Amino acid sequence: MIFLDTSAIYALADRADPNHSRAKRLFSKALREGEDLFTHSYDLVEAAALIQFRLGLEPALRFLKESASFVVHWVTPTDHREGVKLLEKRGRRGLSLVDCVSFAVMRRYGVKLYLAFDEDFEREGFEPFG
Repeated sequence: MIFLDTSAIYALADRADPNHSRAKRLFSKALREGEDLFTHSYDLVEAAALIQFRLGLEPALRFLKESASFVVHWVTPTDHREGVKLLEKRGRRGLSLVDCVSFAVMRRYGVKLYLAFDEDFEREGFEPFG
C-alpha cells in the first residue's frame, strides 16, 4: 500500500507541473505492481480544491470520480486531534495540518511508502515510492 499525497495528485493532473512526468511514471508503476493507493479525506478535499482553483471544475470533478479507486480513510476527530498535536510539536510554519494527519494515519495503518513531492514525509521517516 502506498500513501498518496496531494502533491502527487496535483502533479498528475497538471501537465505543466514540473513533476508531471515523474508522477505519471510512478502512478503507472504502482498500478502495474498492483499496489493499493491509500489516502484520507482531508487529502481528497485539499487536492480537489487545488485542482479546481488552478485547473477548473471539470478536472476537479474528474479527480473526485477517479478517487473512488483509492483506499480512503475518513478522518475522525481522533485523527484530527493527533494531527494538531503533531503540528504543534513540530512547530514548522511550512508543515500543514493535512500532512500531520497523513503521518498519523500512515503510522496507524503501518504504511511506510508514499507518493509525494514533499520532503516532509521523508523527514518523518517514511520512504518514497519508486
